[in-house]
Amino acid sequence: MKIAFLADPLTGFKTYKDSTYAMMVEAARRGHAVYAFEQKDMAFERGAVVANAARITLTGDAIDWYRAEAQAAMPLTGFDAIVKRKDPPFNMEYIYATYLLELAEAKGAHIFNKPDALRNHNEKLAILQFPEFIAPTLVTSDEARLRAFHYEHKDIILKPLDGMGGAGVFRIKEEGLNLGSIIETLTANGEQTIMAQRFIPEIALGDKRILLIGGEVVPYALARIPQAGEVRGNLAAGGTGVAQPLSPRDREIAQTLAPILWARGLLLVGLDVIGDYLTEVNVTSPTCFQEIAQQTGFDVAAMFIAAIEKKI
Repeated sequence: MKIAFLADPLTGFKTYKDSTYAMMVEAARRGHAVYAFEQKDMAFERGAVVANAARITLTGDAIDWYRAEAQAAMPLTGFDAIVKRKDPPFNMEYIYATYLLELAEAKGAHIFNKPDALRNHNEKLAILQFPEFIAPTLVTSDEARLRAFHYEHKDIILKPLDGMGGAGVFRIKEEGLNLGSIIETLTANGEQTIMAQRFIPEIALGDKRILLIGGEVVPYALARIPQAGEVRGNLAAGGTGVAQPLSPRDREIAQTLAPILWARGLLLVGLDVIGDYLTEVNVTSPTCFQEIAQQTGFDVAAMFIAAIEKKI
């Protein structure tokens, strides 16, 4: 097959931990031709969606890891599969890209995750569709409601709806230190909607990333344990990743959501679970493939490419 990866610049990949790199390695190992292009490389012209894509060959070197042929304008329908791995920000350029991908999809292109599913699943707000699995949660831009939520629950988390890697996440304890200032900053003085959640003490044991692939559950989670003095377990925020088997509650959440999200066109999903509570549904570019594989021997990338092969 010809598999194209819509990703961030290849020069920025950290091959020792990058999940997209692991996907490419596995695709090449299975004999598939690997292509890459960026969001800005796409265009609609002469009635079709095309991309300036380059075929790449992997070298096996951790630093100088690929060779790229010259870019050529190729119709997206010319690929057997397109894997969208563009990291947030989930801004208007990202939205425009999904519209172009959707046009290509209508002409027969196979895109993972589906463009409309990416638009329809905000990674913070998607948890509200599964209220039986979430901690007490408030979504609003109203300061009075946020203050009342803090008064009720005493210890809360406030976070923006468009962040990644733990950016903009604040914990407010019972004394409410700087509550007003934080609310003003995150809501832009009441103009932007944010999320408030009751603080979950089990964050000390890790923010667990659980991967769903093609409606199936990866049997290990990566618990991202916050560094001292932090409430964010994200690896980008300095958390330490520890792979572990799923708990019964993890499995209940994952097995409930996996077939639902796969039916909506989400081949790859990263659930975030703290303690017994679902906190995020990541669909843009879920990670942790390599950490899980390195610590458990379970080949997540092989499961992912196999799921694409099965679907195609």
